[in-house]
Parts: sequence; structure tokens; C-alpha cells
Amino acid sequence: MTVSLEQLRRCHVAVDLGAARTRVYVKGSGLVVDEPSVAAVNTRTGALIAVGALAEKMTGRTPDYIRVVRPVSGGTVVDIEMAQRMLRHLLGDKLRRQLRRKPRLRAAACTPHDSDPLAQRAAVETLVGLGARRVELVDTLIAAAVGCGLPVEQPTATMILVCGAATTQVAVLSLGSIVTAERMPVGGDAIDHAVIQHLRHQHELMLPSQSVRPLQVALHGNGLTVQGPTYTEIHGRDVATGLARSVTVDTAAVRQAIQTPLTAVLDGIGKVLRDCPPDLVADLADRGIMMVGGSALLPGLDQMLREATGMPVQIAERPDVCSVLGLGAMLEGRVQPLALAPLSEGRPLRGLAVDDRPPAEPDALDRAAAEDLSAGDRPTATE
Repeated sequence: MTVSLEQLRRCHVAVDLGAARTRVYVKGSGLVVDEPSVAAVNTRTGALIAVGALAEKMTGRTPDYIRVVRPVSGGTVVDIEMAQRMLRHLLGDKLRRQLRRKPRLRAAACTPHDSDPLAQRAAVETLVGLGARRVELVDTLIAAAVGCGLPVEQPTATMILVCGAATTQVAVLSLGSIVTAERMPVGGDAIDHAVIQHLRHQHELMLPSQSVRPLQVALHGNGLTVQGPTYTEIHGRDVATGLARSVTVDTAAVRQAIQTPLTAVLDGIGKVLRDCPPDLVADLADRGIMMVGGSALLPGLDQMLREATGMPVQIAERPDVCSVLGLGAMLEGRVQPLALAPLSEGRPLRGLAVDDRPPAEPDALDRAAAEDLSAGDRPTATE
């Protein structure tokens, strides 16, 4: 892991700054914040108008002087000051006063795999600005694996697929560390963009920004699979006239448009399996792939991965909050590392060659020294 479990047990709060949602876990209180990573700012005065769900509802509905911003992109903080202001309002005054009572506030944060030092520095600066004296960084892949209950610390292979809004990460874990991993710049936003472009080019239809989710567009029922609905009705705005219009969309064409970004995910999984040792690949044939992240709920995505890889694919019970729950489990001390039984010094090691000859007799000088010490040369308390 990035840091030891002992250091994480000293932390008081865990933060998952995702591209879509921000989640905060407080030790002893559980998950206290789960809101969209969105803030609305008045450009004239610089005042923060709204954060979270209310700011997300303002997207596309604001006048010119109100700007809706996302201070986190792809799991990386791109605007440190705005991220700090957003977190302060999401936490609230009561919770911030509770955290200020800690003499040395420690925080833990998730970072994407192979994130550059600048991105790590931005995450640290964001939490330091909230009063944290020390910030521990944990890889998102390990935190998500712990959160969904995978035996990360065991000497067996576990494969996890983190489907985020901006990126998709896949890794093979063993003995609490990442054996091989890959990060693809494809996520739920790329799938949304593919659906938008398909409807714009084929049907000359523009969708509202909050109706772009594939789950609301054409992927009901079995979604990406052939057994899904044949046609679905979409409501949007005509590109030429600007008037409201409804069209009937062939879901097979929508599935074909989504296949392009999902191909990059399949390529990343194949690369991880090729770089993985053969013994671990044999374990994965039985255990399969665990899917976490908000985009893992895309209907039919698990079936498509199952057909492409030939391995069993499972979706975590709460895939969207696995990362922060894994960090919380480390903070609470519910994760125990693999402990090996210490070898006793007086017993021979099993499986090693041991000299069975009897111990050598002490020579004459050693016997004389022992007799002198027993006769009266032992030191006393007064000496």
C-alpha cells in the first residue's frame, strides 16, 4: 500500500475527491458527505452561491454572471481554492468545529493510480487548507478493493475494475500491493459524449445536459445486450429549428456508438492480463473481475465484459462508495495485514536441513571458568 495501516489508523477523516461526486468519511461517524463535485459561483462578486446537488441542478440554467464549475477533473484537483471552498460548505459548520477539536488532525485521500506528483500535491494542499496537519495518500484501486470486501492482503490474485466518470482503472492485486495496473482515459463522461454525438449526427437532436445518462437515453432493461429494447423514444431540441422534438431511436445503433469508448476498456484489461504472472491469471479464472464505481451500474456492461474476457464478472454491492468505505475501514482498523507466525529460535525450520549431531563437549578452559563462577565469583548486591 501507499502508506502503512498503522499510519492510516491515526487519521480522523477520509476524503474521496472524484470527478463526479465528493465523499467524506469521518472516523466514528461513517459516511457524512456524498454530494456532486459541483459549485456555482457569482462571477461579479466571487461569492459561492451553491454546492453539491443544488449546484448540479443549476447546470445549463444559469444567467451569464453565474458560472457552474467542477474543481475536480478525473480524480485530480484542478482548482485548489475552489475545492477547499466546496469542501467547507459540504462539511458544514458543525462538522468543521468537530474536526477542529482534534489536536493534530490527520486526513487520508484517494488518488488515481500512477497520478503525477503535481496531482498528489494538489490533493494534499486541498486538505491542508481545511486544517489537516498531515495527509496520507492511498491508491484508489486498493481502497476500492478493500471497500468491496476483496481479500487484498492474501497471497491470491484479485482483479478490480474501477469505472469512474472520467477514467477507468483496472488492476491485479496480491499481498496488499498492485501487481500490474492500467488507467484508461475513458469513463462515464466519454460514454455520455458518444451518445450525444450519435443523436446529434444521426437525428439532429440535442439533449439537455442532465438527460444524457445512458440509463435514461436508450439503455433500459438489459442495456448493452441484444436482449434489450429495440426502439426507444427520446425527447430533445432540434438542432436546426431549436424547437422541442421527439424521435424514435434504434437502440442497436446506440449500442454500436457506445462500443467505441468501451473498446479502450477491453484493451486495458487485456494489457493487464498479458503483464500479469501466469499463476495469478490462473487464480483470476476462478475469482473473475469485481466492478466498482458509478459507471459500473451501466446496464449490460458486466455482460459485455463477461463475453469479451471469458471470466466471471461481478458488481459490488455499493459500487459508487467502495473507495471511501475502504478508506474508512482502514481508519477504523477493520483491515488486518497478513501476519506470519514467528519462528521459535529453539525449533528447527521445517523443510530445511538441520545438523542432527549432538552438541560438542565444552573444553577444559570452559569447564574451569564455569566451576570458578559457581564457587564464589558471582557478583553480590552490595558490590
